[in-house]
Amino acid sequence: QEQLVESGGGLVQPGGSLRLSCTASGFGINYYGIGWFRQAPGKEREGISCISRGDGTTYYSDSVKGRFTISKDNTNTVYLQMNNLNTDDTGVYTCGAPLRIDSLYGCFPLRTGSWGQGTQVTVSS
Repeated sequence: QEQLVESGGGLVQPGGSLRLSCTASGFGINYYGIGWFRQAPGKEREGISCISRGDGTTYYSDSVKGRFTISKDNTNTVYLQMNNLNTDDTGVYTCGAPLRIDSLYGCFPLRTGSWGQGTQVTVSS
């Protein structure tokens, strides 16, 4: 019943931009911490950016800080604006909830929860 669907991935040159979207159904995102995870080739999955319910506390990993921006709106959609992309940003980006957000340390799943199928981002010349 609870479902997350991502979109917006694609192929982009280094220095380019993309905006990912994650639309939730079956629950309201303002009642859960929600965010984006990335699995790069040969790497473990990591939380890239997330946003809390309530006060909207955010977290960004060191690798994306200053380049990516997470946001949400009243259409029950979470966005990830990605600027100045580099080849290390290549990977599958997945939206997940519910999360505990620690602004210093990261995005932590509270239970199995809900996960999208992911959207592929490829940064290449």
